[in-house]
Amino acid sequence: MRIFEIILLLSLVVCAVSVAFMKDLLTSIVIFMSYSLIMCVIWVLLQSPDLAITEAAVGAGVTSILFFVTLKKIRAIQKEGRHEQAER
Repeated sequence: MRIFEIILLLSLVVCAVSVAFMKDLLTSIVIFMSYSLIMCVIWVLLQSPDLAITEAAVGAGVTSILFFVTLKKIRAIQKEGRHEQAER
């Protein structure tokens, strides 16, 4: 069991560092989701199910959906800007 906890903690650190260095925003969002899911498992191992449910719902769920919607809106704005520049 101790090895599993060490693996989880190491993967948590790897996720946190890799989110900061990713160039692609979509990949960063997916890594952030995996970070939240790993934190959820860690909260369960620490026998805190209320925090685990909150982390899963807010961290991996709501926040990731907001990031995806924002990314879609940003790319839509960029496409509209390119379309307007092409018309000129």
